[in-house]
Amino acid sequence: MVKQFAEWLSTTSPSVFIQNHNAWVIPAIQSIHIIGIAVVLGSVFMVYMRILGWAGMDQTLRQTTTRFAPWVTNGLYLMLATGILLVIGEPVRELVTFSFWLKMFLVAVSAVFAVAFQSSLRKNEQRWEETLVKRRSIQGLAILTFLIWVGIIILGRLIAYDHIWGPWSPATKA
Repeated sequence: MVKQFAEWLSTTSPSVFIQNHNAWVIPAIQSIHIIGIAVVLGSVFMVYMRILGWAGMDQTLRQTTTRFAPWVTNGLYLMLATGILLVIGEPVRELVTFSFWLKMFLVAVSAVFAVAFQSSLRKNEQRWEETLVKRRSIQGLAILTFLIWVGIIILGRLIAYDHIWGPWSPATKA
């Protein structure tokens, strides 16, 4: 079903346009996508550094997240827009890979963590400052979430090399 959708998408006019200008369009979109990744990862990294107590200790956790939230949000919008364009431009390459779907799963997990964190911080700001950021479990979760982002980046790159997954990859069954 996914393969049929990807094949259909590859015949649409936006996809054909990108395919016909592949020499410059895909690298340009990928470059902008990577800039979005850098903005998001850099901003998330700074929040995690604050949670771990390694940087930004002159600000509250709320101040730190407020400072970097617009960067994360705008970087995610940029990544969403360019990601959609990449899928439109190369739908069979993107949609028929294990790496792509695992990456999207990790993006969803990361989004759930981010929403839960922001919600908890808004409701319990004082508790976060006094006790929660000092807990090893919270610090471990910050490290885990950062590693999820590293995994997202690696999986994004592995889309081009999806055959490494062997039988797990739908692309190898095509």
